[in-house]
Amino acid sequence: MIVYLNPFTGLAGDMLLGALLDAGASLDAVRQAVAETGLTGWRLDAERVRTGALTATRVRIEVADDATERPAARLITMAARTGLTVAESALTAIAEVEGALHGVPPAEVHLHELGGHDTLIDIVGCAAALRDLRVTRVHSAPLPLGGGTVHTRHGVLPVPAPATLALLKGARVRGGEAGEAVTPTGAALLHAMRTVYGPAPEMTLRATGYGAGGRELPDRPNVTVAMLGEPVAGESTQIVLSTNLDDVTGEVLGHVIERALAAGAADAWVTPAVMKKGRPAHVLHVLTSLELADDLQTLVFAETGSLGLRRGVVEKVALPRHVETVRLHGRDVRMKHGPWGVKPEYDDLAALARATGRPLRELTREAFDAL
Repeated sequence: MIVYLNPFTGLAGDMLLGALLDAGASLDAVRQAVAETGLTGWRLDAERVRTGALTATRVRIEVADDATERPAARLITMAARTGLTVAESALTAIAEVEGALHGVPPAEVHLHELGGHDTLIDIVGCAAALRDLRVTRVHSAPLPLGGGTVHTRHGVLPVPAPATLALLKGARVRGGEAGEAVTPTGAALLHAMRTVYGPAPEMTLRATGYGAGGRELPDRPNVTVAMLGEPVAGESTQIVLSTNLDDVTGEVLGHVIERALAAGAADAWVTPAVMKKGRPAHVLHVLTSLELADDLQTLVFAETGSLGLRRGVVEKVALPRHVETVRLHGRDVRMKHGPWGVKPEYDDLAALARATGRPLRELTREAFDAL
C-alpha cells in the first residue's frame, strides 16, 4: 500500500498517528507495539474531534511519569524490541542529529524535550500503524516550514528548530506562517520512512484519514491528511542506485550484477564512463523496489568498496505480456509476447544450442517458425 501525506498545516508525530488511525490502522495493534517496548505508566486513546470545519482523529496520551529527559540510547533500545525498523531508525536519526548539533557522540546524547513517553509512543505508534496498514511506500506534498522562535532547554531557538532542519535534509519544503509547523518527531518519522516528495503518485484510493493537532487555528482545521491507496497495476515507483567505479575489475562488476539480480533487483547494468582527469571507469546501476533499496545499497557498498552512491526515484511502466511455449528439438522454448511483438527467451535458446550444437541464430528462426 501507498500513503500520500498532505501536511495541510504541518506535521507532528501525534498528527501522523491520528491520520493513520483515521485511515483504518488498528488502535489495538498500536497499543500492542508500544507495550512491547517495555514502557510502563502510559495510556493511549484516540477520539473524534472537530477542528475547524472538519472532524478528525486526535491521539490522547496519558502518562504517570511526566519526565521529558532520557538518554537517546535507552529509547532506541526500547524501540528495537518491537522489530519496527522505522521506529528504531527515527530515534537513531534524532540521536545522530542532536549529537552533531551539540558536539556529543550519538551514544551519549541525552534528550531533553524529546525524551518523554510521548516521543516513544508517537514514533513506535506510527511505525506500528504503517505495518498494520501494510504500507510500503510513503509520499508527501512539500512541508510548511513555519517560523518565529521556540523556547527550549537550550534557550530560545529559531523555528524550524535546528534538529528539525537537520532531519529534513533532502525534503521538499515551502514557506509557512509563524509557529512550529513540523516537529522534530514528525521530521524524524519522515526521514525514517524514506519519504518521497512531490505530487501524489498514481494509485487507487482506498481510504483517507485526518489527524488533528493540539492547537486550534482561527481560520482553518489543524490537520495532517493521509491518503491510503494501492499501486496501479503495471506502474510502480522504483529506485535506481548508481555509483561511479574506476578501481573495480570486470569480473567483480559481473559478480555484483549477478548478486543484485539474485537478491531481487528488477535489473542491473553497467555503462562505460570517463571520469575526471580522463580516467576510464564504469557506472554501476541497480534498479530496485523501495523495499529492497537499502539491502541492495549495502550489497553494492560491500562488493565494490564504493564510498557513496546516488539514489534516484523513477516510475517504471510495465506493459502487459504473456508467455507461450513452443516445442523445439524435444525441448520447451518460452516465447514472450507483448503489445508490439514477440521474442524467444534467450536462456531457453542458449540451453538448446548447447544441447544440440546448433547455432543460436538458427534456433531463433526456428522458434519463430514454430509459433
